[in-house]
Amino acid sequence: MVTIKVVCGIIEHNGKIFICRRKEGKSLAGHWEFPGGKIEPNETPEEALKRELSEELEMDVVVKNYSGLSSFTYESFHCDLYAYRCELVNYSGVLIDHDAYLWADIGELRTLKMSPADLPLIEMIS
Repeated sequence: MVTIKVVCGIIEHNGKIFICRRKEGKSLAGHWEFPGGKIEPNETPEEALKRELSEELEMDVVVKNYSGLSSFTYESFHCDLYAYRCELVNYSGVLIDHDAYLWADIGELRTLKMSPADLPLIEMIS
């Protein structure tokens, strides 16, 4: 089974955390997630995170520090998800791979249909 290395941002602003919902036609459509994406060869996780947030959301952040690793085995692949706390610099509401976004507190995150790999991260950041 192939392992995919992915990075996500725990983007904090005004006491809330930014999450996105995967749109129809994507794997895990309807699930909420901390935004990010695949780490490309010869790219650090921090570089990948900044690139992915720029490509998918036209968002600019300052990557601050590593928060933890969540590993999850889906039906056809294994995912290693590296999480980094981020400070928001700029976001204008653009969504490319998602159909909604939400600024939520930790309590709200626990009530939403989150992607399985993201679930352990909620406990790591609370």
